[in-house]
Amino acid sequence: MLEIPSFNSYIERSIIQNWDLDALTDYQGTTLQYKDVARKIEKLHILFENSGVRQGDKIALCGRNSAFWATAFLATLTYGAVAVPIQHEFNAEQIHNIVNHSEAKLLFVGDVVATIIKPDEMPALEGIIYIPDYSVFTARTEKLVYAREHLNELYGRKYPKYFRPEHVHYHVDTAEELALINYTSGTTGFSKGVMLPYRSLWGNLEFCIRLLSQYVKTGDNMLSILPMAHMYGMAFEFIFSFCQGCHLFFLTRLPSPAIIAQAFQDVKPSIIISVPLVIEKIIRKRVFPKIQNNAFRLLLNMPVVSKKVKQAICQQVLEAFGGNVKEIIVGGAALNQEVEQFLISIGFPVTCGYGTTECAPLISYCDHKEFVPTSVGVPVDRMEVKILSHDARLVPGEIVTRGTNLMLGYYKNEEATREAIDAEGWYHTGDLGVMGPQGHIFIKGRIKNMLLGANGQNIYPEEIEDKLNSMAFVSESIIVQRDQKLVALIHPDYDEARNMDFHEEELQHIMKENIATLNQQLPAFSKVKDFELREDEFEKTPKKSIKRYLYK
Repeated sequence: MLEIPSFNSYIERSIIQNWDLDALTDYQGTTLQYKDVARKIEKLHILFENSGVRQGDKIALCGRNSAFWATAFLATLTYGAVAVPIQHEFNAEQIHNIVNHSEAKLLFVGDVVATIIKPDEMPALEGIIYIPDYSVFTARTEKLVYAREHLNELYGRKYPKYFRPEHVHYHVDTAEELALINYTSGTTGFSKGVMLPYRSLWGNLEFCIRLLSQYVKTGDNMLSILPMAHMYGMAFEFIFSFCQGCHLFFLTRLPSPAIIAQAFQDVKPSIIISVPLVIEKIIRKRVFPKIQNNAFRLLLNMPVVSKKVKQAICQQVLEAFGGNVKEIIVGGAALNQEVEQFLISIGFPVTCGYGTTECAPLISYCDHKEFVPTSVGVPVDRMEVKILSHDARLVPGEIVTRGTNLMLGYYKNEEATREAIDAEGWYHTGDLGVMGPQGHIFIKGRIKNMLLGANGQNIYPEEIEDKLNSMAFVSESIIVQRDQKLVALIHPDYDEARNMDFHEEELQHIMKENIATLNQQLPAFSKVKDFELREDEFEKTPKKSIKRYLYK
């Protein structure tokens, strides 16, 4: 039986050992040292305790990445409550759905989210707390009001002289205990609340410590680009960095490629965790223009000097990412092959990983020194992976996995859990792949239709289509992704249009209005940018499902 220590003990140890080091910084803003984080965690614990929050209660968090978001999350876990991170890009209805479905007792909200939510739509909540200063935004119990108004007094009474490292003692969790619920979407009909136990978080963290400690040392700088409400950003940029004693910088605003590129120069991170789009844009805009000229091409074709030229180019690319990066890990989607081949050809330390929310998230990864082009690494520690194919090396089959990182199941959805995890404990990812002789996994396509937003957000086209199909003159639709933009392919209800004597021009106008109405219901990362009308119905399978692969 695998002995799994308390996950919270890693947080506790890092705070104690790195007490006087910088911990969390809002980029170009406030910095919290580890001792500051510890004191804020302690105050939140006092707030929880005196407002009636018990171990196992759900606490939701919805706001942009920030030092105070991160601290509230740490406070939730170390208290023994269950964290429910919510994407801040979700609209009010989606946030309400998740809060209600998760049965959250408290909700932490950021400045923007605070302006759109409606407390009356979340009747079971006992309170809403404003992330920027932990003030009470809404309170439904006298206990919460009293606890917040007297927080400093209660803190001073508990620690009359000082708060020191020896006072840091956190909830001792067990392996199968529920740590957090991460929702894959915000719409009630499609919601899947992934229940992640502490062993899932521990499995990912312990693997990162073993593999990435060679590149990331205590006191190193790290940059948080990905949303912490996603397991990819949470596990690697945040949890690993914090437990490793790093100084983590958060991009608190919507990060454009230009802002990210400047942040790399300022922060100089040791490793970079990213989705492909960020890396591709920096390479295409800041590197390719400098080297795609006749002089460089000529030098690269000269065997005697090409090695030195490649080293010089590699150094330029390293500088584009801050000059201190030891490895770039790409996940969430495939890296553009042209960019990947270029980086490998110059000896740049790039690698790819693979995972899902259900595995918190890691399934596979390998160090850049062992990286095989177009692969997503090999199965990580304590995870088994197999391909459901008669010839796993050549014939794509579904990728299935089981092990320490795997979820408990979907919250209040036993049917979906049974569909995802079979009787032998294998989680069916819905992805197609093959596996090389050394265990390297190559993803060949997705059974599921999830799309990836520009900053790593999961986009579920069925949810968008479901809304669009209910609009005027829409018979059926497919959402596809072209050049990172969502496009709606629409087959209109031509019979109804003819009955009302509407022609193509009127239909175009109606669909334009439909898309505008649709986008009002969607978070920014899943808004539809364009549409096309299709005269014929979409081709379908015998089950009447649209053959999506024909329209990608």
